[in-house]
Amino acid sequence: MLVGIFADAHDHADNVRRTVRFFNETGVGLVLFAGDLVSPLVVPPLRKLHCPLVACFGDNDGNRRGIEGGMRVVGPIGDPPFCVTAPDGTRFLLCHQLSEVRELLRDAPPPEEGGPQVVVYAHTHRHAVAKDSVGRLFVNPGECGGWVTRTPSVAIVETTSLEAKIVPLPQLGPAVVIEPV
Repeated sequence: MLVGIFADAHDHADNVRRTVRFFNETGVGLVLFAGDLVSPLVVPPLRKLHCPLVACFGDNDGNRRGIEGGMRVVGPIGDPPFCVTAPDGTRFLLCHQLSEVRELLRDAPPPEEGGPQVVVYAHTHRHAVAKDSVGRLFVNPGECGGWVTRTPSVAIVETTSLEAKIVPLPQLGPAVVIEPV
């Protein structure tokens, strides 16, 4: 099963549309969002996803009531961290900041004993894929918005092999720089 992962949209509605289009074209069976939609502005494009979406809040989600209202027709959103079990049984731990789950993971059983198999996090705006000493996969999809790195990205996890790949979205043009006079 393919699972699409994205985060840190930061109100970039165009990139959210690109993300939805990519996930639909790829045929993912589930999408996980690891926080920071920022406002309800970017919720409507998510309605076009062809699969379920589960999301968590990030530290920059300002209008939480508005986001929750919009997400009622898209999919559940909650305070991190929490576990999500994919339709094929793969266990994901969803959070925005990795610091939210460090203690939890110290006490969690390893994946082969029922602990989370994949930890999805964000916040840094920089993509990363790694495995820890017990074989747990860690995935940071980078930033969908592209405001910080100018290189927006998402991730795809293949649950059978428990492997992830980072997929770049179209790169943003040069930033506007205003120099003091």
